[in-house]
Order: sequence, then C-alpha cells, then structure tokens
Amino acid sequence: MTALRAAILIPCLNEERAIRAIVEGALQYSPHVIVVDDGSSDGTVAALHDLPIQLIRHDRPGGKGNALRAGFRRALELDVDGVLTMDGDGQHWFGDIPRILRVAAGLPGHIVVGARLVGRERQPKIRRIANDIADWGIAWAVGQRLVDSQSGQRWYPRDVVALAVDVAPQGFVFEADILIEAARRLGTRVAAVPIQVRYAGEFRRSHFKPLRDFCRITSHVFGRVVEVGSVVRTYRIARTIPIQVIDPDAGAAHLPPDAGAVERA
Repeated sequence: MTALRAAILIPCLNEERAIRAIVEGALQYSPHVIVVDDGSSDGTVAALHDLPIQLIRHDRPGGKGNALRAGFRRALELDVDGVLTMDGDGQHWFGDIPRILRVAAGLPGHIVVGARLVGRERQPKIRRIANDIADWGIAWAVGQRLVDSQSGQRWYPRDVVALAVDVAPQGFVFEADILIEAARRLGTRVAAVPIQVRYAGEFRRSHFKPLRDFCRITSHVFGRVVEVGSVVRTYRIARTIPIQVIDPDAGAAHLPPDAGAVERA
C-alpha cells in the first residue's frame, strides 16, 4: 500500500470561529490545502491570512456545490491522487484524515466516507432520522447500501473529481449526485470509516436545514431512481450490495444496529 497524495478541500461560509484550527490541522497532512470561501461576511478570510493555503474567494454565496466544484477544478491542476473534503464548521476532526486516507489507499478507486457512527446517539434526532432516510434513498439510486451518505468528510479519487466538476451544483444535492454519477459512469463503490459525531456549542448553526434540504434531496434522488427504468430491480440490487465499513485502527466493522449487512475488512 502506497501513501496517497491528497489535496484537502474545505468549503466555508462564515466560519471565523472554527476555520483556522481546521486548516492548521489539515496542513499537518497535506501541503495542498484548498479553502473556498463562499462569500463570507465575517472574519473567515482574515483568520487565514498567513497560512500557506490556496484560497478561492467568491463574491457572494453560491451554495456548497459551487464551492466544491471550484475547489475540485483547482485540485485537478495539482499532482495529487484525489481530494479529501471536510466542512469548515468544526464538525469534522482533522485527526481522522490519515485514517480515511489509509482505507482509501487499500481500496483504489473507491469513494471513502467519514461516517458519523461513533457517539451517533448525540446527533439531533431529526438529523439522524433525515440521514437514515437519505441513506436509503441515495443507496437506491447508487446501487449499493450506504451509511451517512450526507457526511461532508470524504475521499474522492482523481477520476471522480474530474467527473464531479461537470455535475450540476445543486446545493446539498450535489454530494449525493457525485455518488450517483460515479457509480453509474465509473462503477465506483463506496466505503466508510467510522468517525465521531461532533456537535458542540462552539460550532455555528448548520447551514443544512433538515426539512427543506431533506425534501429537496429526497425529491431529486427519487427522480434519479426513476430515470434508470426498473425501479424494483434497482432497489433489489441496492439492497444486496453491502457497505464496507472499515476501522483502520481496530480492523473491525462498525454499524448502527439497523444499518444492515456489512463486508468486513
């Protein structure tokens, strides 16, 4: 297994309290840290002024999908094997970066998701329910079972990054569409690494609106399921292909009790 050359991409909007610590942590694991400021109106950019990063600034907020696409384009200019994304609000710990990259190195061509399974009971109930339903629906469109398909901490191989720059940037739907397009056009499988749920008072309120964004994601994904033809056949296929959940430290698979079958590492 060889080490992966990773660009670390952090989209952010009004994250002045958390962003510097996140970026400093990311720089410990890659010299290629790309921060996309999506039109912040606070001190986010000032907090990063002396750090050796590639900063992309948008004049006004354009949504997470647009921010990620801008970062993906920049990453394709670099000599890297892929991109690891993480949110700028502090919910993703930079200490999980090497764990995700170790699993990705052992699973060439896979998307690897940092799945918020450790301490999952601390996640707000409405978010947990919305995530579970989204996993079920997106898995149907992708063609394999998924866990925490809404997590923003992910490893994307370079060929998936190249594909993603042409995916329509529809806010939080964008990350679901990357999974769908990569599975259909490249045959990409998805694996997961258990990470800790991090919800604490110092984080700003999430930009994700559970009811509004859940409805948008659900309606969009249903359309992606229908467009392939046989709804029943695709559902059966998706339910028979399990998600790989790999803890590189413990060598064991972790899933919540209702998450279904697991392929052990």
